[in-house]
Amino acid sequence: MNNSVQSRTRRVANETFTVEVRRDGRLRKTVRWSLHDRRVVVRAPSFMDDAAIDKVLDEDIIPRIVKQRRRAQRQNDDELQARAEYLNCTYFGGELRWHTIRWVGNMRKRLGSFTSGGATDGDIRISDRMKRWPAYVVDYVIAHEMVHRLYPNHSAEFWLYLDRYILTERARGFIEGVAFAAGEDPEEWL
Repeated sequence: MNNSVQSRTRRVANETFTVEVRRDGRLRKTVRWSLHDRRVVVRAPSFMDDAAIDKVLDEDIIPRIVKQRRRAQRQNDDELQARAEYLNCTYFGGELRWHTIRWVGNMRKRLGSFTSGGATDGDIRISDRMKRWPAYVVDYVIAHEMVHRLYPNHSAEFWLYLDRYILTERARGFIEGVAFAAGEDPEEWL
């Protein structure tokens, strides 16, 4: 694998993406890519020339990202966005970043999800079955999902950072009670 990295910039509408191109001798046919905030990391076969990479970027990858991000932005929930911004500033010092946040009706088990790495990188989805739950519980789930931006797992560091939200234990107790009443494991909900 060749470790050389080339940087490019792509500006589309009101978004600018930094593109890192890495040559990968293990790839034989196509490029692989991931999105992290506004940084697109592209792994390309070592034989692929710059013009071919630019063509894939401009005709496939960037349009796909922009289309998905615009769709997500249209679905963004302003009230949830305001709550997330408040939580971020109040408990996390404004350190966390996300793209959009919205209610969804298709989550039957989990209460929230945070997408990392693809065209929907940074999108938070919150189950609409919580709409009538206490605000501190919804805020906990929002905080939980935002913290996944820094810690994509449930490591000790994740839980320590999440504990900055002062109602964490109370909210987890509520969720455990609801899950117990439903005969389900609360760990599967988060």
